[in-house]
Amino acid sequence: MSRKICVVTGSRADYGILRGLMKEIQSDPTLELTLVVTGMHLSPEFGLTVKNIEEDGFKVTYRVESLLSSDTPTGVSKSIGLGVIGFADAFAQIQPDLVVILGDRFEILAAAQAAMIARLPIAHLHGGEVTEGAIDESIRHAITKMSHLHFVSAEPHRRRVIQLGENPGCVFNFGAPGLDAIHKTKFLDRAEFEQKFGIQWGSLGFLVTYHPVTLAHRTPKDTLSELFAALDQFPEAHILFTRPNADTDGRTLSQLIDTYAAKDSHRIQVATALGQRGYFSAVRIADVVIGNSSSGLIEVPALKKPTVNIGDRQKGRLRGPTVIDCAENSVQIAQAIRKALSAEFRATLETAQSPYGDGTASTRIKETLAQVDLTTLSRKPFFDSPEIRGAQP
Repeated sequence: MSRKICVVTGSRADYGILRGLMKEIQSDPTLELTLVVTGMHLSPEFGLTVKNIEEDGFKVTYRVESLLSSDTPTGVSKSIGLGVIGFADAFAQIQPDLVVILGDRFEILAAAQAAMIARLPIAHLHGGEVTEGAIDESIRHAITKMSHLHFVSAEPHRRRVIQLGENPGCVFNFGAPGLDAIHKTKFLDRAEFEQKFGIQWGSLGFLVTYHPVTLAHRTPKDTLSELFAALDQFPEAHILFTRPNADTDGRTLSQLIDTYAAKDSHRIQVATALGQRGYFSAVRIADVVIGNSSSGLIEVPALKKPTVNIGDRQKGRLRGPTVIDCAENSVQIAQAIRKALSAEFRATLETAQSPYGDGTASTRIKETLAQVDLTTLSRKPFFDSPEIRGAQP
C-alpha cells in the first residue's frame, strides 16, 4: 500500500519551490501524490496559476477557496478562517498519511492548523529562517511548532528550529529545493521570452519584485515612491515588475505599480504570472534584480545575478555576497543599483557561492518522506536544550 503524501500550495512562489519535490513524489511507486491548491492560485487577479500546475502534469485533488478580495488585516484574518474550514474538509476527504507545507504565508498557517487538529503528521519546508520586517516571521515559527518533520535550507536554520524545541532527529538540512529547478530548467533566451510574454528588454534591464512590508510603519505609497524615484534615475533601463503577493496592502502596491508603469508603457511593464521557467529566464536576462523578495536572496544568486535588497522585509535572512542591502530611500537604492551594475561587482558573481545548498534537496526530502516511521510522529514532546535539562531539579 502506497504512502499518501498531500502537498499544499497557495502561491506561484511556493509552487516553484515545491514543483521538483512533487515530481519526485509522483515518480515514486511507493508514494501517492495528492495536491491541495488554494490562495492566489485560484484567483484570476493573480493569474489563475492553478492552470500552470495542471499544465505541468499534476492533478489537483482539492481546491480550497479562501482568498477574499481584500488586503486589509481584517480581510486577511477572515481568509485564514475560511482556509481552516476548507482545509478541514480537504483533509477529511483525502485522508493523507502526511501533509507537506512550505514557508510562512497566511494560507499555509490555515493548512497547518487544520492538519494539526486532524492529527496528521506535518512536514514543513524552509523553517527556522528570519525575516524581521514581515508578519511572516511569526507565522513561520508558529508552523514549526505545529510540524513534525522539518526540512531547512541551511545549517543556521536547523539550529534555530532545534532551539524552538524540535527534536534534532526530525530536522534535516538538505538545502533549498528552489535551487534544484535552476539546474534542470531549460531557460528561454531573450527572443523566446519576448515572444512568449510580449515583453521587450532593452540594452539595460531591471527585474523588480516588491512585496508588502507587513510590519512597516510607513505607508505603501511612501515606500514605493522611494523605489520609483530611484528607478527614474535610470531612464535608459527597461523595467519588468512582477506583481506583489496577496498580503496586507498588496493590492494597493499593485495599483501604484500599474500607475507608475502606465506613464512609460514602452519601457516599464508589469507581469501578473511568469511561471517558474519564465521567472528564472527573466532573472538570467535582467542585469539586476531589485526588490524585497526572498527569491533575491535564495534563487537569484544561484543564477549568478546581483540582487538589490531593499529595506527590512528580509532582515535576518541568510544571504551571500551577490546581495546588496540598502535602506528604503531613493538615494541608497540608486547607489545600490549602480554598485550592482559596476564592472568590479559583476566580476565577483561567477565565483560567489550560495549558502543554500547544492541543488539536490528535492530527492533527499522525498526519500525521507518515503522512509520515515510515521508512528513515531504521533507524539511530539518539547525537546529541551542541554542548558534547560541541566537546570531542572
